[in-house]
Amino acid sequence: MAKLKAILNTTAARLSALYLILFAICAGVLVFYMTGLTERLLLQQTQDTINEEVAGLARAYQRGGLPLLVRFIEQRSRQPGANLYLIADANGRILAGNVESLEAGVLDADGWTERPFAYARYGENELRGGLSPAQLQEEMARPAHQAMAAVYRLPNQMIVLVGRDLGEPARFRDVIRRSTLVAFGMMGIGALLIWLFVGRRALRRIDGLSEASARIMGGDLAGRLPVTGAGDEFDRLSENLNAMLARIGALSDGLKQVSDNIAHDLKTPLTRLRNRAEAALAGKRTAGQYREALEGTIAESDQLIRTFNAILMISRLEAGNSAEATTQVDLAEAVRDVVELYEPVAEEGAVALTAEAPGPVVIAGNRELIGQALANVVDNAIKYSAGATAPAVALKLERMADGIALSVRDNGPGIPEADRERVTERFVRLEQSRSMPGSGLGLSLAKAVMSYHGGRLEIVDAAPGLLVRMVFPAGGRRP
Repeated sequence: MAKLKAILNTTAARLSALYLILFAICAGVLVFYMTGLTERLLLQQTQDTINEEVAGLARAYQRGGLPLLVRFIEQRSRQPGANLYLIADANGRILAGNVESLEAGVLDADGWTERPFAYARYGENELRGGLSPAQLQEEMARPAHQAMAAVYRLPNQMIVLVGRDLGEPARFRDVIRRSTLVAFGMMGIGALLIWLFVGRRALRRIDGLSEASARIMGGDLAGRLPVTGAGDEFDRLSENLNAMLARIGALSDGLKQVSDNIAHDLKTPLTRLRNRAEAALAGKRTAGQYREALEGTIAESDQLIRTFNAILMISRLEAGNSAEATTQVDLAEAVRDVVELYEPVAEEGAVALTAEAPGPVVIAGNRELIGQALANVVDNAIKYSAGATAPAVALKLERMADGIALSVRDNGPGIPEADRERVTERFVRLEQSRSMPGSGLGLSLAKAVMSYHGGRLEIVDAAPGLLVRMVFPAGGRRP
């Protein structure tokens, strides 16, 4: 009983029952409407037939009087499937025709009978006389014949009745009712089979989804919802939820990575900041020494703030919920601005900084983010090219088959192929860059900016040096 109640409480069972009831109501209304309409058509047909017969009898009476009318009725009444014909005297006594008895009161009024009436055909009562008592009782239990008729009085007060048996509409109604009962039975069996073969399968899949969801809520974040490969709604739901879980997992890993990075990589500058302040307080110092210590503390604090801002910016961009405005950005103009900003830095390090940016090349994006990402890449290129024989950094803007490429090429030591993917992670600094200033967030921010704009960041060997390519989609950022 409890299992049946649990099954009835399922959405599949309720939907099946609802659809069955709705279909049964619609089918019932349609069947009864069609039955009534057909029965009315048959009755109208019967009335038309009787009217034609009455017109024929009237013509026979006009031509030959009562004798011809009697012969006409006798002839018609003996034909197979004949209508009901009756001639009675003024007192209602039957004189001719194929009707032996009538329900009382039928012949009292002229015109169409107000309702169907019972009658017995000629000879039926005689046949009943030869039946046994049991057969007679069975015969009497059968419903009497029903008919509708038109009654007319002749000038000599003789009564003429022409009618039609209603057995055909009644049989039609019985057939429709039996067909309806059979149809409802088949619908019930069909609904049961559908539930057995479709509903139970859907319930099993829903149970599988529920079990997988319970495991995931229990802490198994690597778990995924089952996909059967049928390509139906359940598979699409599972695939979308699995994609969402993968995204949540990536964000959770990113949050954990940020926490680990802050705990490990920011510990050193914070310790250095504390030591600087502690050294300034140790012993007596001059005003100039205190000022120098405070200036160093402020500079160290500014660097920490910039690092925190970069971490927050990367996290927002990777999460895809940055509130940065998207406008029309000319990449050629952005290249010229960055070159103008870094020309003094390049001259100071004796690095040849050149740019090839024919424009305008306009895309939809965020000017500040693109400028910051390009500045980080250019800053790294200048910094690591300074030790080369002929240090040079070249910027190039060009159209590619799959988008617009903004590349920065240097002739520094480059990055080994095994480390090119790893250098885009937060706070990752290779061994040869430990002596260089920086926080290890430049390429991470550039990668996040490109991801935000629907593009990609490519790091390839320039032989010699390194080529960092920022590839934007042709139309800019995709929503």
